[in-house]
Amino acid sequence: MKLINDKISWSDFAKIEMRVGTIISAEFFKQVKKPAYKMMVDFGEYGIRKTSAQITTLYTPEMLIGKQVIAVLNFPPKQIANIMSECLVLGALGDDKEVTLIQPEKSIKNGLKIG
Repeated sequence: MKLINDKISWSDFAKIEMRVGTIISAEFFKQVKKPAYKMMVDFGEYGIRKTSAQITTLYTPEMLIGKQVIAVLNFPPKQIANIMSECLVLGALGDDKEVTLIQPEKSIKNGLKIG
């Protein structure tokens, strides 16, 4: 069994704003070095946020529209090429470096908190 070295407290975990959102647009992000998509994600009362994700191996832009995802909303904005990323969409990194998105089992309200 692998050990996790960097432990965080419950109060640290509680600070992370992981919320449900629905992808409303996705397109190839031509200005980045590694293949990625530019996306707009609707988080309900938390607004529509821009992001970039390196998820081109398993998903096409058409597959992403309408898909619900989990994202961290309270990281500081990060400049990625010519956009300011406003959230971090979560996924699991496979052995071949492909990313599988983490998503709710069924459709639920945008903006719901994960925790």
